[in-house]
Amino acid sequence: MKQATVYLIPIALHDDITALRALPAYIIDAVKNCSIFFVENERTARRFLKKVFREIVIDSYEWHTIGDEQTLIEKMFRNALSNGSTIGIMSEAGCPGIADPGQRLVQIAQQMNARLCPLVGPNSVVLALMASGMNGQCFQFVGYLPVDTHERKKKIGELENDSAKRNCTKIFIETPYRNNQLLNDILLTARPNTYLCIASDLTAVSESVKTKKISEWKKTTPDLHKHPTIFLLYAGL
Repeated sequence: MKQATVYLIPIALHDDITALRALPAYIIDAVKNCSIFFVENERTARRFLKKVFREIVIDSYEWHTIGDEQTLIEKMFRNALSNGSTIGIMSEAGCPGIADPGQRLVQIAQQMNARLCPLVGPNSVVLALMASGMNGQCFQFVGYLPVDTHERKKKIGELENDSAKRNCTKIFIETPYRNNQLLNDILLTARPNTYLCIASDLTAVSESVKTKKISEWKKTTPDLHKHPTIFLLYAGL
């Protein structure tokens, strides 16, 4: 029986030429090898592939949306693996399975002994950490913080305390339209000498990565509304 192959295909973080340059050319070779795609957003994935591979015949591929009925999608994925298919997994932006959908399908592929091929590409969490100047030996990505303001401030305090205790960089995100509320709660909660890195629009023309103490951010607070942003908090040594 032919062994199935699963390519984990990164997508540009922004819909512009500058962001597309962050992608390696060998992604096109992987796309050519695939016959089936499991994607977070079919419309986004189709548009992306047309940009990086203009000759692609989109309708010649089989398409499945990861966010659809989970049990059915997993069954289809298992069937494709059993048939020895070459499959591509894509999230809406960045790398699948890293703060994005795809992990469950990869888990199934591991269980069924498929060949997993993670492709190099932009990941906002890693890029932000690289440019932050914060501790890259000990770091923790905690995803989204609570939406409730009281619970969010409590969580920020817990992350700050643990950062100081373990000399650990804390990384988190928010839905872009709630960035300003999160930033406000960070500035109200964190200690003046704690460092905060704000990394916005990574790989785009408008990219900005700045690390300052909380006391300094209070003097010049940026408008992050609808700008994809990574937040990094560091209260270590």
